[in-house]
Amino acid sequence: MGSGGRVVPLAERRYPVRKIALHGKPGAGKSTLAGMLAEECERAGAPVRRLKLGAPLYDAQALVYALAGRPLVDNTVQDGPLLNALGAAMRRINPEALIAPFAARTQQAEGLSPQAVLICDDMRAPDAEAVLALGFRLVKVTAPDDIRMQRRAQRGDLAAGDDEHSTEAPVTAPEWRRIENTGSLEDLRAQAAGIVSEVLR
Repeated sequence: MGSGGRVVPLAERRYPVRKIALHGKPGAGKSTLAGMLAEECERAGAPVRRLKLGAPLYDAQALVYALAGRPLVDNTVQDGPLLNALGAAMRRINPEALIAPFAARTQQAEGLSPQAVLICDDMRAPDAEAVLALGFRLVKVTAPDDIRMQRRAQRGDLAAGDDEHSTEAPVTAPEWRRIENTGSLEDLRAQAAGIVSEVLR
């Protein structure tokens, strides 16, 4: 975004578009893929910055737990029902509650490191058009439901979220690539390497 919050059109930008936003159902493997993308970028000599669109939700979650007398040791763990509720409430109060700070952090990252690859692994449907306007390429990550559920059971969430909650609505914006995360970690890494190769061209 430019001064005054204006989104700078891609044609006016003087740096390559190296921004990836991942979306998909919980347990599809977005965070795992994001980590692999970052590693492949670093292997290719490209700086990386990871940005969480939902960062304010994790801050709010930590505050709720602290107020409830159960402060979190790790603020990255997920209380799915709480995050679902917080996401819906914050967007109801202000539809730009999440995307506005994300846009500001994106702008800051671009200013600090114009050649960096920016990776967001937690985009949701309500913010898709705004994320596209910021120049991100959307990558959908999918996995069979049985595999997703196994992964969710293993990742140590405080509580599992609801796949049918409004905050988990399908993204209808056009995807740049789709990753089928049904095989081994080696298969996923190969797909990550392919994405990085295209982004760094």
